[in-house]
Amino acid sequence: MTETNEIADGPGEGVEGPGGGAEGSGPSPEIPAWEQRFRAPRVSLPEWAEEAPDRSLFVSNATGTYELYAWDRATGEQRQVTDRPNGTTDGTLSPDGQWIWWFSDTDGDEFGVWMRQPFGGGADEPAVPGLAASYPAGLAIGRDGTVVVGRSTDEEGATVHLVRDGAAPVEIYRHRESAGVGDLSHDGSLIAIEHTEHGDAMHSALRVLRAEDSSVVAELDDSRAGTEELGLAVLGFAPVDGDTRLLVGHQRRGRWEPLLWDVATGRETDLRLDLPGDVSAEWYEDGTGLLIVHSFEARSELWRYDIATGALVRVETPAGSVSEATTRPDGTVEYLWSSAARPPVVRSTDGGIVLDPPGAKAPGSVPVEDVWVEGPGGRVHALVQRPAEGEGPFPTIFEVHGGPAWHDSDAFASGPAAWLDHGYAVVRVNYRGSTGYGREWTDALKHRVGLIELEDIAAVREWAVASGLADPSKLVLSGGSWGGYLTLLGLGTQPDAWSVGLAAVPVADYVTAYEDEMEALKALDRTLFGGSPEEVPERFEVSSPLTYVDKVTAPVYISAGVNDPRCPIRQIENYVDRLAARSAVHEVYRYDAGHGSLVVEERIKQVRLELAFAARHLGTRPVGG
Repeated sequence: MTETNEIADGPGEGVEGPGGGAEGSGPSPEIPAWEQRFRAPRVSLPEWAEEAPDRSLFVSNATGTYELYAWDRATGEQRQVTDRPNGTTDGTLSPDGQWIWWFSDTDGDEFGVWMRQPFGGGADEPAVPGLAASYPAGLAIGRDGTVVVGRSTDEEGATVHLVRDGAAPVEIYRHRESAGVGDLSHDGSLIAIEHTEHGDAMHSALRVLRAEDSSVVAELDDSRAGTEELGLAVLGFAPVDGDTRLLVGHQRRGRWEPLLWDVATGRETDLRLDLPGDVSAEWYEDGTGLLIVHSFEARSELWRYDIATGALVRVETPAGSVSEATTRPDGTVEYLWSSAARPPVVRSTDGGIVLDPPGAKAPGSVPVEDVWVEGPGGRVHALVQRPAEGEGPFPTIFEVHGGPAWHDSDAFASGPAAWLDHGYAVVRVNYRGSTGYGREWTDALKHRVGLIELEDIAAVREWAVASGLADPSKLVLSGGSWGGYLTLLGLGTQPDAWSVGLAAVPVADYVTAYEDEMEALKALDRTLFGGSPEEVPERFEVSSPLTYVDKVTAPVYISAGVNDPRCPIRQIENYVDRLAARSAVHEVYRYDAGHGSLVVEERIKQVRLELAFAARHLGTRPVGG
């Protein structure tokens, strides 16, 4: 159920490669604008090789499926690296730029092995012979060829292996609870690991090992062995040989902030940045400064922090959201930016566009409005978009984000834009459990899982109806992953509130989901619920959509990936069987992938099916332009 940030949500065409600054053709009048947004060419922020900065790797939908691409900035040459039916997005470059590593799973099941391919092209080969398939749990590649591989399996729990050139992998860490590779120091001598040995999967502790003999160099645990809800995150070792400073994210003042931890001496340098909201950071390449990524109230911005002087200087970016950012050796910053109204683009602080894929550009959409509603746990922030034409009340879709540790932001999204084009207002709620509003807000959903989030969504629903925005007879509750779970739970616990439900890759039967999901998510569920289904059965029961399935009155549409390891198919079938047993109005769409699809036409098909289902049951605008 835990999600990562989507690279983009729309595909492109283009035989010359996905980037290079070619002029894009105008939008086709035969293709509806909502489909054009999905098909428009997209690229991720390019990663570059530490010792060969002209060699870059990025993800694009140029073929209609998201795949990895190599880009030689010196020559401008681009080539497609991977080509798989269900796409590939998990990859990285070796520091010398000689190799492209990519994770090979089976049809989106997230269980597989690391492969590698020469940067200039050639046959793929197993990157770490001797390591069996697993779920990935971090990867770090050293400049001397040393590799640290994090793995997770249901049988072994979390393991970390050290691999040196020509030698067999050596296990240097193992534990039943979740853990993963954080980083490898610049000289390859130190390994940082994030772990949850204390049993709290939401708040990691840190351990630094010596690569030479796997001995422990340093430990940092703000959770005090799991007795306090404070987490730590590895942000990266200093990019200088012999420098033992580790950049760490912490929550000591109720939000994410960076600090410097010298793992050799134990000295901690607190960076008190006068910025509200969550703050993350990464190193500038000379080790003298930090690139600060500041997220606050659904928007983000960049700053440069000088370590010696403490000076904080704004890095100018447009208003909206920076979803990724990185520094270059010349001190410039490259970043992926968008807003709800404007599609994503990879920009540089030198004023140019870094990577502009050819082809028709995505049509824009409408901007968001900020709404604050008093909820039972405090003020709830919602992002609201109104159709470009007409006056309310509108049919309204509540698009519920996944995670749950995530948040909606002022960023471009083709899915909500499609509903706007069809005359719906769109409301997105950053409920308790969302990131970006402080630690207490994120951690608030424990033990009453699902129910707390729905209280906040209900408060915003009441505002939407009372304000005249939403037609109370045409309210859609929708979401994917954790948002899909909240959709099914909301349809059962608030049956009079919603007219239609659309749940993508949801948790539907929480006990069966726990039995079948990957081990790392079992650990997260034990943290959220305070134990396993055997230990706290009443908590799982009260938070499971299956408990309330017989109370559902709204028509329900469910889409599910048959290879999904996060929200497995069996528990969804259990829920569907209960709907069918009482002839409840429902439709189910199953597709051959995992936790979502990286194939653009498949994604368009799914949105079209959702739009059509809602139109049939609400009498709204038919699917089209």
